[in-house]
Amino acid sequence: MSSHDPADSADRHAAAPAPPGPPGQRHHARQQTDDEFSAFYRENIRPLTGFLINHGAAVQVAADIAQEIMTDAYRNWDRITHPKAWVHKAASRALVRKIASVEEPVGEVAEPTSLLPRPDAIAEWEAQHDALPLLRSLPMKQSQVLAWTLAGFTPTDIADHLGLPAENVRANLKKARRAAAAYLRAREEEE
Repeated sequence: MSSHDPADSADRHAAAPAPPGPPGQRHHARQQTDDEFSAFYRENIRPLTGFLINHGAAVQVAADIAQEIMTDAYRNWDRITHPKAWVHKAASRALVRKIASVEEPVGEVAEPTSLLPRPDAIAEWEAQHDALPLLRSLPMKQSQVLAWTLAGFTPTDIADHLGLPAENVRANLKKARRAAAAYLRAREEEE
């Protein structure tokens, strides 16, 4: 992880600091940083959005949170040592804050974005992803651990990032996998 915790973004709206050195070197360093972040963004924005959806967020909420977290990551890029873990942890925390808030969810997205090119197709997209009903039916800890697992993190990584004992993560993952197997068996029997 980095020495900068995503929960401590007091400087959320501050621009990324300019690297030290003469203007030519600063420009080159800034360009290199922008290129690194751009590649990271392109590779991780959609999986991060999917991670949040797997966590139980609606597609619009997941897209908004993912974009907000990527903006924070860009602002703190020079202090983040493990960006993939950083954005997942920050996104997970942001979703928990969103769920805990009294804010009313947006009924519909007014205009298309790169993450939601056809906002009217959200229900169609959700229907195509069979795991969503399963993930939404699981208890919070089980769906959380399964969402992190589906994002490519190991139980040890998940325990570290969530501050939980590894045994708890493994136990919740085992329960979630059992529930998934039962869910798939029931679906097969219906067909």
